[in-house]
Amino acid sequence: MTALLDHPAPLPAAAVPVRPAPAKRATVRDPFIDILRVFGMALVVLQHWTIPVLAFDGARLTTGNALSTPGVWVVTWVSQVMPLVFFAGGAANAISFGRAAHGGPRWLATRLRRLAWPILPLAAVWIPLPQLLVTLGVPTQPLEVGSTITGQLLWFLAVYLIAVTATPYMMRLHDRYGLLVPVVLGAGAVLTDVLRFSTGLDALGYLNIVFVWLAVHQLGFRYAEGRLTRPGLMAIGGFGAAALLVAFGPYPGSMIGLPGAEVSNMAPPTLAMLAVSVGQIGLATLLRPWILRLRTEKLLAWAGPRIMTVYLWHMPALFAVTGVVVVGLGIDTPAPGGLGWFAGWPIWFGALCLVMWPLLKAFSRFEEPPALPYGEATWRGALTSAALVGGGLLALTVAGFAPGNTPFLAVLAILGGLLLTGPRTRV
Repeated sequence: MTALLDHPAPLPAAAVPVRPAPAKRATVRDPFIDILRVFGMALVVLQHWTIPVLAFDGARLTTGNALSTPGVWVVTWVSQVMPLVFFAGGAANAISFGRAAHGGPRWLATRLRRLAWPILPLAAVWIPLPQLLVTLGVPTQPLEVGSTITGQLLWFLAVYLIAVTATPYMMRLHDRYGLLVPVVLGAGAVLTDVLRFSTGLDALGYLNIVFVWLAVHQLGFRYAEGRLTRPGLMAIGGFGAAALLVAFGPYPGSMIGLPGAEVSNMAPPTLAMLAVSVGQIGLATLLRPWILRLRTEKLLAWAGPRIMTVYLWHMPALFAVTGVVVVGLGIDTPAPGGLGWFAGWPIWFGALCLVMWPLLKAFSRFEEPPALPYGEATWRGALTSAALVGGGLLALTVAGFAPGNTPFLAVLAILGGLLLTGPRTRV
């Protein structure tokens, strides 16, 4: 996603200077990181479009998951690619921060604008859309499902914003303590899970949003300095540890949340998810020489400026096709894995692509925030902006775009955070 993982040009000389980046840190664009970014988002879209098992009984839309089929959970150890996206984000942030002539608050304000700006058109469509469709006679419950899930998809941006905001601080810790930082974060994940499962207080698990994803993000820093030198050991150790945790611990085998499961490795993330993350990063880094031989230049040039739009709008495209085919025509999706499922999948996927194309044409222009005469940035302003944008994203993650005051107030918070990064004095 361009707004998440792009490597911006050096920033204007307006912020308070910070200590220069270490000499070994990369300062040029890395195609391997771009490939991971595009591959990760493409696989997210492919799964979201493929795994739903949908049925409508005239009043309620039921949503199942094809990956809940017994034995299929092992696929999620590779197909759950959010670890690679956070890893790529960490590497990209390290490179970007190292390139910035003046880091700190100006760098953070720039990243916040690129994260938050594409949310505004999504909100402009989804806040009034459910009310409009209800007045046109569309059943309420399917609309609630679509509105809620569209908002839930923003969880990634909310968590990634934490990583972006923490980057200047985490870079200092990384430069001073190196590998000890992700090790300590991993120890925090261990302690969190021990307390969670021993006390039965599942809410404690949400501490791992910080411990697990920041640990993965921190490994991206090490990659940017060329210090991930034993990828084979990481792959074997990570996947091996995950296998032991699933076999002898309280963790399910699936790395995505499944309907009816008592425990999810994803929400909140668990130690098993961290282990799989290490395995995935090791495997991807091990394959890096072969990956870089692929002719991906044209694909990256096309996908890079559109990947955030794809992420934000691929679920609305799914709901549009579902509304016509499943709710409107009463055609339920076939049972996963059967002949009807395989025969119908190309038609289903083609219909989704046809809906997605005009959405890309209409909304990809919002990936780049407007070029304004931005003024002097301060830590107080940048951190306040991060808190407002993060709070708005969190509210939308929890409440979605279902009718009510919450989505409207959440978008006001995001807009307020954007305004705080806006121009004050001309430079």
